[in-house]
Amino acid sequence: MMETIGQGKDINDLTPLADCSLCAYRGTLLVTGRCKPGDCCVVADSGRQIDRFFRTNPGLAADYTRDVFWERRAIAARYLPTSQLQPLLTDPDEAVRRVLAYRVPLEWLADLRDDPDREVRITVADRLPEQDLELMVQDPDYLVRAYVAKRLPKGRLFRLAADPDNEVRRTVAERIPAVSLGLMANDPEVNIRRIVARRMEPEELDLMAKDSDWTVRYEVALRAYPALLQHLFDDAEEDVRLMARQRYETLSLAP
Repeated sequence: MMETIGQGKDINDLTPLADCSLCAYRGTLLVTGRCKPGDCCVVADSGRQIDRFFRTNPGLAADYTRDVFWERRAIAARYLPTSQLQPLLTDPDEAVRRVLAYRVPLEWLADLRDDPDREVRITVADRLPEQDLELMVQDPDYLVRAYVAKRLPKGRLFRLAADPDNEVRRTVAERIPAVSLGLMANDPEVNIRRIVARRMEPEELDLMAKDSDWTVRYEVALRAYPALLQHLFDDAEEDVRLMARQRYETLSLAP
């Protein structure tokens, strides 16, 4: 039902407009200017209007936590005191639970760690204390694991070194301590092996000197110690051979 107060509504204006004559706030908030049809209204199915209503009247948010309209519940959750959020942890709509994932105290995040919605779990992975993140390394969604890989303590990243997703392993290769990079020397993704070769301790580069991809061997030549450089003089790729000889000569001439 669409009705305006005062002048009629322009037929070209598609702004949702509720029927104020049926609204419980018509004799209170409406007359005091704390709600306004088409602009600040909790009845209209308009996220913008609902948000303005709760921003103006945050104390009424608790009255809408069981509303039939998911967006009304989700917006109300933004304005609820933290102490009143817990019942919404099991709300049937993911939009509501996404709001909670941002707002609830850290100790409540365990209740959302296995949420069916990926965005909820990503937010949890972004907020969980580092010491609790390891519980999410086996999440079924690669984006969640990618967030875990970005925040997990470096000394615990080996748990994701063989992750099935390239993006997750790439993050691991960039963060894992150099002493553990040998775990990824045979990674199936060449770009990841290049990262490993760039970060690995020089004395460990023997592990990658015979890599099947010449660009990885080139990275080895850029950092190898003299004895390993000599082994690269006969590499199948000319660019690798040239770099190995160039670096060997430079190191030989160094004081």
